[in-house]
Amino acid sequence: MHATPWTLPQSHPYLRGFFSPVFDEIDSDCLQIQGELPSDLRGTFIRNSSNPRFAPKGRYHWFDGDGMLHAVEIADGKARYRNRWIRTRAFEAESEAGTSLWTGVTERPDFTNPRGPFKDSANTDVVYHAGKLLTLWWLGGEPYVISLPDLATCGTQHWPGMPTVSAHPKVDMRTGEMMIFDYKPVPPYLRYGVVSSSGDLVHHTSIDLPGPRLQHDMAITENYSLLFDMSLMWDPELLKQGQTRVRFFRDRPSRIGVIPRHGRGDEVRWFSCAPFYMYHTINAWEERSSDGNTRVVLVGCRIENPLADDPENPRSEGLVPTIGFLRLAPRLHRWTLDLSTGLVQEETLDDTFIEFSRMDNRWLGRRCRYGYSGKVPALDTIRFDGIVKHDLHSGHKTQYTFPPGWHGGETTFAPPHGSPQDGADDDGYILTFLEDDTTMTSHLGVFSARDLDRGPVATIALPQRVPTGYHTWWVPAER
Repeated sequence: MHATPWTLPQSHPYLRGFFSPVFDEIDSDCLQIQGELPSDLRGTFIRNSSNPRFAPKGRYHWFDGDGMLHAVEIADGKARYRNRWIRTRAFEAESEAGTSLWTGVTERPDFTNPRGPFKDSANTDVVYHAGKLLTLWWLGGEPYVISLPDLATCGTQHWPGMPTVSAHPKVDMRTGEMMIFDYKPVPPYLRYGVVSSSGDLVHHTSIDLPGPRLQHDMAITENYSLLFDMSLMWDPELLKQGQTRVRFFRDRPSRIGVIPRHGRGDEVRWFSCAPFYMYHTINAWEERSSDGNTRVVLVGCRIENPLADDPENPRSEGLVPTIGFLRLAPRLHRWTLDLSTGLVQEETLDDTFIEFSRMDNRWLGRRCRYGYSGKVPALDTIRFDGIVKHDLHSGHKTQYTFPPGWHGGETTFAPPHGSPQDGADDDGYILTFLEDDTTMTSHLGVFSARDLDRGPVATIALPQRVPTGYHTWWVPAER
C-alpha cells in the first residue's frame, strides 16, 4: 500500500527527521548484512510506532499517529523486512474519508464526534501471547490481532468484562498467564485482569481509586501484580469544573498497589512512597528477608520531576527530552515493599537518564540479574545515544555508545534458539533499530548481551527509513 505524503505548514519536533512518517508498505528479503548473524538467532523482531497517515487535525502529539508495525524476520543467517499499518476501525474510517477525523491528545476531546472522542490507534505496544500477536493503545483500547509473518490485521481480541486494555500487559513465561489492566477518566478508574495461557480472560476486578489517575505500566511477581497511584494526575479541583489539566503534586505521596494475582480489588495493599511518575517498569520479584518477612522488589525508571512547565524543576538536570507537557529525566530506581510491616525502602541505583528498559522476558516476575536500557542524551526529543546494561545484583553497569550521528530505539532481549526457560539472562542477543542521521537510513543492530560494550555483532541495512517509535517484541521461531 502507498499513501500520499503530506507536510505541515509549520515544523513540529516529532514530525521531522526520523520522527517523520513513511508512506509505503513494503516487503524486502536478502537484506545486506554487515558482520554475521548468529546461527542460533531465529525469530522475528517487531516494533510498534506512531505513523500518521493523514495530516493532523489541530495540534500534534507524538502519541497521536496511526499504528505501524516494522518487522525483521531472521533465520539461517538471513533477514527479511516488512512494514504494515495497523488497520484499526479508526484507520479504516479515515481512509474512507480521506482525512483525519479526530484531534489529538493535546486538544480538548470532541465528545460530539459520532465515532467517539478518542482515536484508538493501537500504536503503542506489541505483545505475543497464546499464539497471537496483539497491538495495544496506551490510553486503553481494543487489542488488535496481527498475523505473522505477513503483519495483516485480523480484527480485535474481545474479552467480556474488559473490552478495552491499556498497553504493557505482562506475560508470565512460566505459567503462560498474561496480566492486563485498563484505566479510564470515569469510574471504575482502574480495572485489572488475568488472561489464561489459552487466551481466555479468567479473572477481572475493579480497583478503587480516589479519582482518575495517569497509568502507563504495571509489574508482576510470581504471586502478585503491582499497580500505581502516582502523584502526577489530572487536577481534581479542575475536573469538578469540567476542565482537564495535569499537575504534579509534590506534597502528595505516590502509592504502589500490590494485589494477589487472582485477587479482588478490595485485596489491594497500598504502599506509600515519595512522589514520582513512571512510564516503564523493568521487573519485580519476591524475596525473603533475614527475619522471614516477604518483600516485593520493584525496579523501574522513576521520574522525580515529570512536568515540563513546573518552576520547581531543578536546573541541574539540564536539557531533557519532553513529550507534550511531560519531561523525561528517568533514573533507575528500586522500591522494596515489606508485606509484613508495610514499610517501603527506596534507592536510586544510577543517575544516568535511561528509558524504554527491558530484560529477558523469561525471567519476568522472578529475580533477574540484568536490565537493558536506552541512554537518554541532552536533546529536546526522546532518542537514545547508547545502550546501558545494569547488573541489578552487583550495581555494576556497562554500556555501548552509538557512533556520532547515530541513535537507537527500545532494546529487546532474544534468547538463543532452543535455549531453556531458565537460561542466563545475558546469554542471548540485544536487538534494536538504529538510525543514521547523516544518511537518514535505518538498520537493525544485533548485540551480544554478554559483550554489549564491544558493539554490534551484526548490522542489517533496512530498505527504508524506520521512524523513531515505541515498543518492541521478539517472537522466537519455535513459537
